[in-house]
Amino acid sequence: MLGTLKPQPADKILQLIGQFKADPRTDKIDLGVGVYKDATGLTPVMRAVKAAEKQLWEVEKTKTYTGLAGEPEYNAAMARLVLGDAAAADRISSVATPGGTGACRQAFELIRMANPEASVWVSDPTWPNHLSILKYLGMKVEPYRYFDGDTRAVDFEAMLADLAAAKPGDVVLLHGCCHNPTGANLTLPQWQAVAELLEKTGAVPMIDIAYQGFGDGLEEDAAGVRLIASRRPEVLIAASCSKNFGIYRERTGALIALSEPANREVTQGTLAFLNRQNYSFPPDHGARLVTMILTDAALRADWQAELEEVRRGMLGLREQLAKELQTLSGSDRFGFIAEHRGMFSRLGASPDQVERLKTEHGIYMVGDSRLNIAGLNKTTVPILARAILDVGI
Repeated sequence: MLGTLKPQPADKILQLIGQFKADPRTDKIDLGVGVYKDATGLTPVMRAVKAAEKQLWEVEKTKTYTGLAGEPEYNAAMARLVLGDAAAADRISSVATPGGTGACRQAFELIRMANPEASVWVSDPTWPNHLSILKYLGMKVEPYRYFDGDTRAVDFEAMLADLAAAKPGDVVLLHGCCHNPTGANLTLPQWQAVAELLEKTGAVPMIDIAYQGFGDGLEEDAAGVRLIASRRPEVLIAASCSKNFGIYRERTGALIALSEPANREVTQGTLAFLNRQNYSFPPDHGARLVTMILTDAALRADWQAELEEVRRGMLGLREQLAKELQTLSGSDRFGFIAEHRGMFSRLGASPDQVERLKTEHGIYMVGDSRLNIAGLNKTTVPILARAILDVGI
């Protein structure tokens, strides 16, 4: 049986990680992997997470299964974090998932169950795993234009023009903030226009919010999600705690589904059913830490303070890189780097230029020229700036 299997395409980012590790150069720079790193290159455990783990070690009495949907306290805390007061409790169904990827997978499964003929409209470009999972599930995918390669900003007119063709029952996948891989984000007036278009077409919004707190602030980054939630009767939200809590390996996420109150019970039951089919009970350790942090005033204050330090640090690196490039090039063409938000920016370099950055300068980034700002520090920013200009970007 196993002899009939065919090799699967390698994950390009995981390939890049392998190449970086094998590179013997001591001055190499990793801007490819999608995790936050501090100035020393470490992905640290946040202070509040450490404190919560110490508390949990003292009081936890069992490692028995949690519920199919996860703990109610976790689901409620995540709903408050993402939605604020934008949706009444009688509209909200929610389950804990293995990370944001698990939330996306369960959301796609839910869509396929509810409407097998639905097309999922996906930004061009988007996080590659969106497309990989949708293809694996055999679902219909429609791209919509999103990123202007010349201005490195959102091509909003083109986006609206494409999404106008979405049909009732189709799903429009949106990035809640800190768009991956481009770093170019919708403004609040643009979110408003998207909401109005969804009302006209009858398409259902699905929002992937993996970086809340990394862009303009914890509340600001949720503004688009909350606007959509307040305007549309049905919304799917895939949320991740990997980045903003720094608990990548704990695999902590949530899928939130908003419905009409009359449909809430069957929606919640279906989400629990899908959990049972895919992995039964979701991971609990990370979810329990998140719950403790979000419901304890002191832990939450420390977490938010450190998250803000992380956010401001990335903004500072963006501003430094844009200024360095302006000084060296005598041009404002790299100003978009300071305007983008989150960990990523797409430079707009060709594959050949990306390859030259790797081979000639030891600078690793994804082939589409997505760079991870958090892979930089104050010392490596000037090195990157000189290399970008040297390869002709």
